[in-house]
Amino acid sequence: MRINRTELADLGTFLAIARHRNFRRAGLELGVSASALSHALKSMEARLGVRLVNRTSRSVTLTAAGEDLLASLDAPFAAIGCALDLLNQHREPAKATGRIRLNVLEHASTLLLAPVLPLFHVRHPRVEIDVRVSNDLLDVVDAGADAGIRYGGTVPQDMVAQRLSADLRWVVVGRPSYLERHGTPDHPRDLAAHRCLRIRLGDDSLYRWEFEREGETIALDVPGAVTLDNTQFALTLAAAGGGLAYLPEPCVGPSVARGELRIVLADWVVAGAGFHLYYPGRRQLPTGLRLLVDLIREVRPLGL
Repeated sequence: MRINRTELADLGTFLAIARHRNFRRAGLELGVSASALSHALKSMEARLGVRLVNRTSRSVTLTAAGEDLLASLDAPFAAIGCALDLLNQHREPAKATGRIRLNVLEHASTLLLAPVLPLFHVRHPRVEIDVRVSNDLLDVVDAGADAGIRYGGTVPQDMVAQRLSADLRWVVVGRPSYLERHGTPDHPRDLAAHRCLRIRLGDDSLYRWEFEREGETIALDVPGAVTLDNTQFALTLAAAGGGLAYLPEPCVGPSVARGELRIVLADWVVAGAGFHLYYPGRRQLPTGLRLLVDLIREVRPLGL
């Protein structure tokens, strides 16, 4: 059975909707509005004579027919994408094309990608990069991404992982005037008498601050009236005297250099796992993404 361009485009539209289960996000991937996407799907369903998607104001789910169509199309369309990407291997690096979709942690976006992307776009101006920054532990496949970047210890076991950075030191910082008023902790257990900015993880659990010295390790559920999941908010609040923050050392470096924050408990610093790129083992890494990984390893913004 032959299919025409319209039918092929409709199948691509359906796959984007099926991956994201959200018309707005699928529209962003395809570069069209959510309403245009909805209209295209309705036309496709009318032509096929079968409903593929159940839509409500709160959710988008696939019907049984939609699930069957997704199962049949996912592998062939992935193979087509790989075949097209192979053409990049025959181009000069500066002429590589394509689009990379990444799901990354906030820290990875600022510490790893931001220092590298300007140079990447100079070298590979025709490669587009779509970055979704989220600290939620999302499934990169369900999110429609090519790959994700997380700390090494949180990469799902069924994924292929590639290290992108050295391990990172985590430090406690506070505003000098806050420390003068409340005292400087000499031992992690002294934090019980302080206002700490508690950290919410991507699975909604609270992070226990970790410390290590001469083989002794401590993990504390620190006290604090504020719980957050945003580094810039933590830095601003700590610099305003709102409490002690626990962050990767590269995040606090500029504020410490300006004298806005001071590192405490420096002899209890722990090194946490570095950033890793991860992706499904059954997928071929797109050429553009391989070029980005190569550049990160060349520039080494966080060491390697």
